[in-house]
Amino acid sequence: MKNVKFLIYVTFLLLLSLDHFACINAKTQKQKKPRKVKAPIPSKKNSTSPVLDTNVSSTSSTNFNVLNYGAKGDGISDDTNAFAKAWTDACKVQGSMLLVPSGSVFLVNPITFLGTNCLSNLVFQLDGKIIAPQSSGAWKSGLLQWIDFSNLNGITIRGNGIIDGQGSVWWNDYSNNDPLLETESTSPSKNMIYNVAKTGMPSTKPTALRFYGSSDVSVTGITIKNSPQTHLKFDNCIGVQVSNISISSPEESPNTDGIHLQNSKDVIIHTTNLACGDDCISIQTGCSSVYIHNVNCGPGHGISIGGLGKDGTKACVSNITVRDSIFHNTMTGVRIKTWQGGSGLVQGVMFSNIQVSDVKTPIIIDQYYCDGHNCPNKTSSVAISGVSYQSIKGTYTTNPVRFACSDSMPCAGITLSTIDLNPSLKSNDNTTFCWKAFGELRTTTTPPISCLQTGDPSHSSSGSC
Repeated sequence: MKNVKFLIYVTFLLLLSLDHFACINAKTQKQKKPRKVKAPIPSKKNSTSPVLDTNVSSTSSTNFNVLNYGAKGDGISDDTNAFAKAWTDACKVQGSMLLVPSGSVFLVNPITFLGTNCLSNLVFQLDGKIIAPQSSGAWKSGLLQWIDFSNLNGITIRGNGIIDGQGSVWWNDYSNNDPLLETESTSPSKNMIYNVAKTGMPSTKPTALRFYGSSDVSVTGITIKNSPQTHLKFDNCIGVQVSNISISSPEESPNTDGIHLQNSKDVIIHTTNLACGDDCISIQTGCSSVYIHNVNCGPGHGISIGGLGKDGTKACVSNITVRDSIFHNTMTGVRIKTWQGGSGLVQGVMFSNIQVSDVKTPIIIDQYYCDGHNCPNKTSSVAISGVSYQSIKGTYTTNPVRFACSDSMPCAGITLSTIDLNPSLKSNDNTTFCWKAFGELRTTTTPPISCLQTGDPSHSSSGSC
């Protein structure tokens, strides 16, 4: 009897276990059944945004090599179309990279990388070399730039590559025999006309690399050389950073500014070597909050604010700092220059910790700027106030300090401290010059600057912007 009860009990447990395992198996099979997932409906707001294929590596989906678009990179074939096609595709992907690979030389005609239909934060990775055409047929008359980036939000040019404007064909026959002529006029001289007739190149010389109407712009690492005119220009840009670049052209090459700024703000330029035939850095109207430091300038014309106010125009420049920089074998060191007849205001300028070596005139304000043509006297001028010179040291070859300010709009608020400028072996002249310049000496200076007037100019009317 006991055995029967035991068998019934074991049978009951066995049946219970089988039922439990059956339930678990049924639940497991239910979980393994594939779920039906509906495809996402794209938002109309983001309907233009690209969709990356997750099965493709990020390198192939975000990098656009110009060699894959037909560029030859032999320095002879025209690679312009390949660059344009690569740019068109790169524009469709946010944060993408257009790659100009090392080991190749790309001949590129005048081109504009337009950002109107581009997404943001694009990278132009320049590791190879880009050269400009030297035949007149590749250039249109009146063309102002060779490589142009316009209307972009977040654009970076970086790498170890070279942009070579091959400018000798534009300026080899240009001579500058007039020491007063700084070759900054856009009017062609007789020598320029001769050069045009001989080479067939247009009289208007283009800038090598320009950024226009863009924000969050960065240029780092690259080399720009031998531009027909200005090497690197920023116009109407906000948020510019330039670092660790090299710019070079022969000392006698006309109008070859290193970096040209106009109508731009929030600009930082540092750790850069600039050697050219004009201003190492030129700061024009509409610029504010510009910070320049650790720049090596020379040869060239120094770092200049201006010329401002040409042809009666209004110019406004403010909050400019140049510091911790070296000038060697330049025409000027730190300079402010304005034309007679203009209006507006330059204010809030600091030049600090500047080392000069064999610079003709290290410190200069010139409100009678003239490029060598007929410049008649006029009463109005761009006002200049609040300019500080701190720790300017080294050697000069012509004059140490020159302040030539306007009769009707004298310079106001000039301050100088720790000025130590000595004549080089090429000069024994320690004469300083001041005209209608008001301010104060906060330390003794070498040489003594006794010509600076104290107080505020009583008969000047302040400029406005």
